[in-house]
Amino acid sequence: MNKKEILEVRKQFTPETSCITRICGCYVDAEKNRHAERKDAFFSLPQEEAFKYFDIFRHTLSGTLGKNLLNLEFPLEQEMPGGRQEFLLRLRNSKLTDDALLEEFYDRIIASYPCPEHYYIILIHAAYDIPGMASDGFEMEDASDRVYEYLLCSICPVNLSKPGLSYNSVTDSIEERIRDWIVDAPAKGFLFPAFEDRDADIHRVLYFSKKADDLMPEFIEDFLGSASPISAADQKEIFNSLISETLGDDCSYEVMRNIHETINEMLEESREEPEPLALSPMEVKRIFEQSGVPEEKIETVDTHLKELAGEKPVLMASNLPSARQFQIQTPDIVIKVNPERADLIETRMVDGRPCLVIAVDDRIEVNGLPVRTMLPASAGYPDADALS
Repeated sequence: MNKKEILEVRKQFTPETSCITRICGCYVDAEKNRHAERKDAFFSLPQEEAFKYFDIFRHTLSGTLGKNLLNLEFPLEQEMPGGRQEFLLRLRNSKLTDDALLEEFYDRIIASYPCPEHYYIILIHAAYDIPGMASDGFEMEDASDRVYEYLLCSICPVNLSKPGLSYNSVTDSIEERIRDWIVDAPAKGFLFPAFEDRDADIHRVLYFSKKADDLMPEFIEDFLGSASPISAADQKEIFNSLISETLGDDCSYEVMRNIHETINEMLEESREEPEPLALSPMEVKRIFEQSGVPEEKIETVDTHLKELAGEKPVLMASNLPSARQFQIQTPDIVIKVNPERADLIETRMVDGRPCLVIAVDDRIEVNGLPVRTMLPASAGYPDADALS
């Protein structure tokens, strides 16, 4: 799924556009016992309660594609009878009216979800009449000829509220606040089937993780039966290791700066694209080539990348150097530079020592106070030539 397709599903979670037919839920305690199971027609919920659920569902389809939202594909064996995809398909087709399937669904999540705390499993069924699309790109609400029928699952932590004092209006006094269990924003979730090319793709699922660096690979593999993707943090580490192994002692400041600038230029060019920018081994080699890496070094990229990321390595460009930060660090100094002005720093030999030279204007602050770049000789200070 791309950003546009995710947004089309996400915008359904409002009172005016809702196509949710049924909501089911199960509260799980720290001992993995089920409580407070529910099965309701969604339209029967009180308005205020429905609003809170809409907010949870929108959160389950939020975040950055390629970091928090991940497109996963079911292996062929999971589509056979008894497979994870086949089970989810039966569950969807039941429209959440089969109690035995629902109980099995809860038990499968409880067995696979590695969480020692309390959490709330929410599962909805929805049927979206896909509007037709005119040649000018506008939707035609009265031209729907397909229905996208899907499940959305949200797994929300349930935490005890903080202790404190509160005002009791009945007794007109300040007293200890009663602590209760609060359902937080979802930590994990998934949409099945995926919504691609404005239709259902039963071979894929969209997975959500609030923490991009904690995907819970065991849950992905055990419950969904899909191979766990590489997290954003691991992709960055893999890319840094690739640079280190490819360049070795030839890894210079200028090359690193060029790599950073090249990737950020590519991200800027693809900013309006619905699909996140993915880098294949061929594109990684092109980045290295444009950044001044010697050709003989580039020839080793395929080998190093397979060793680090597997047989079919794909890195998301947004998970690599940060577009918001360019940082240089020594054991005693940390320099943070506007990524767009990394050219202000150069490496030079000064008095036989390798130095970083920073071009500055007359606006410098030290501990928040403005200072002059050069002290005038007229004030009794030596000029720059005298200092050298």
